[in-house]
This record gives sequence, structure tokens and C-alpha cells, in this order.
Amino acid sequence: MVAVVDLADVSIVRGQATLLDEISWRVDETDRWVVIGPNGAGKTTLLQVVSAQIHPTSGVAGLLGEVLGTVDVFDLRPRIGLTSAALADRIPKSEPVHDAVVSASYAVLGRWREDYDQLDHERADELLDQLRVGHLAERTFGTLSEGERKRVQIARALMTDPELLLLDEPAAGLDLTGRESLVRTLSELAQDPYAPATVLVTHHVEEIPLGITHALLLKQGRIVAAGPLEATLTAENLSATFDLPLSLTSEAGRWSARAL
Repeated sequence: MVAVVDLADVSIVRGQATLLDEISWRVDETDRWVVIGPNGAGKTTLLQVVSAQIHPTSGVAGLLGEVLGTVDVFDLRPRIGLTSAALADRIPKSEPVHDAVVSASYAVLGRWREDYDQLDHERADELLDQLRVGHLAERTFGTLSEGERKRVQIARALMTDPELLLLDEPAAGLDLTGRESLVRTLSELAQDPYAPATVLVTHHVEEIPLGITHALLLKQGRIVAAGPLEATLTAENLSATFDLPLSLTSEAGRWSARAL
């Protein structure tokens, strides 16, 4: 099994604050991970490391067969698909949806004078159709609903056929209908054997789609538990992660938690 992510004792320190504390974690190419933790747990910082946005203060971060600090990150980043609120904020509101997706081929936000071939345009259209927003291709990004924007971002993240897909709180800000619709789409993606290794970050177990294989529970920059989903996502581990007595149930592959 090939490791897509291989972190060994990775720490991130900023001033007096330790954001990640000696994290060791491996993601294989067929894995579908969910990372769960409260605000301030270090989830976003962890995603910044595995998306080659920041380097560890200490430890070794292996990504896609390379080691951060010994490779040009501008060669590495196009091999990683990323969705996040920060990235969405940088997409020009006047950008047509099709252009917001196809421009990922050049790793740019806001199409300018890049020259795309027909295959690029066809792939962008196929991904928009796959994410059920093909009918919005000519709309501008700023006119979309929050749920539609999430789907366009995922299409953009898949544009370069990445080897690693990172989804940072993809259901944040959605109402119940929007969340359930997106989770259904993410379930299809997670269960697709041709999809890339995936890491999904969330606060809520209700947002875990079908097809997720592993879980990492994070608290104050440290791993509480990590491993196969069913063995790792337990009421005991979840309670320890959130410092709150919780009950946890699973029905038809979907999870739910509530305070005791």
C-alpha cells in the first residue's frame, strides 16, 4: 500500500502556542479519512500541512512520495485537491462557474489569458455534471447559493485529477436539506474506487458520508485516537475529544451524537 500522507512527529509552533504536537499519521491511497475535533483542535493547521501550504516546525511530513522542505511545493500542490472557506473567498464573485473550475488546470483563481484545450473544457463540464451543478456553468460564482458553491469548489478540486483530496468542513453553513444533499454526493465520491485518497474535516459526526474508512480525533493539537472508523469513532473517544459526555449512534452507516 502506497502512503499518500506520512507524518512523523510533526509539530507546528507559532510563538508560545503549539498548534500541532508530535502528530504521526499515515493515509494510504485507498483511504477515506474523517478528521473530527472541536474549535482550536488543530484541524485546519493539519490540513495546511498536508496541502503543502506550511512546513512543520519539527518532524517530517511526507506527501505523495516527497518530503516537505526538499521539494518545490509549486510542483506538489497541483497534485492535491483542496476545498476550504478561505479558498472560496478568493474566487472572484464575477467569475463564471465553468471558468472557476477550468482555471484549476493552471492553479489560478480568476481566469485571465490562460489557454485551455478542449479536453480541459470537457473535463470541467463533466465534473460540474457529476456534482449536479452543470446547469449553472454560465452563472457567476457570486450568484450561487452556499450549497451550490460547495459543489463547484469540489469540482474545481477534482479538476487536475488529484492524488489527494482535502475537504475542509464542506457542509459548514448549509441548512439541513443542503447538508443532506451534499453528504449524499460525498458518499458517492467516497465509495468510488477511482476517487483519490480523501481527508474530510468536520466538527459533526452527522456530516460523515458513507464510504469513510478511517477516523482521526484531534484535541489541542494532539491525536486522541486514529484508525479504522468503527473501532475509532466511539462514544468514549468522542467524549474525550470534546470534553463532554456523549452518546453515539449509527444507523444505516450514518452517525449521530448527543450530550448525555
